Amino acid sequence: MQIPASVQPAVWGAAGGAVAAMIIGFSWGGWVTGSTAGRMVTTSAQNASVLALTPLCVSKGEQQPEQLVALKKENSWSRGNFVTKAGWVSNVNEKYRSEVAVACATALVEALLDAKPADETKPAG
Repeated sequence: MQIPASVQPAVWGAAGGAVAAMIIGFSWGGWVTGSTAGRMVTTSAQNASVLALTPLCVSKGEQQPEQLVALKKENSWSRGNFVTKAGWVSNVNEKYRSEVAVACATALVEALLDAKPADETKPAG
């Protein structure tokens, strides 16, 4: 098929523009493929589940103050295992249990570090 000479630059320009639009869109425009979007949805759902279940674990931990002292003494890398062994995440699905345990341990230890001792809150005199 013969393309008229006057139309040929427009066809090449359209093809080049389409390629440029795809390169810019995927590089800087935030476009993603279907598989990447699926991974993003899965990750987002998992993060939402962990965020939703962490306060339940924290509540269970706060009911056992003697365990909180022991949790604070644990190494940071073993705190998730401590929370799991304490049974604070026993009601969490196995798929999310370790992440919830780590988030719970982190939240509990941060709360302990932020808490002021009772004698510091009393006014002097």
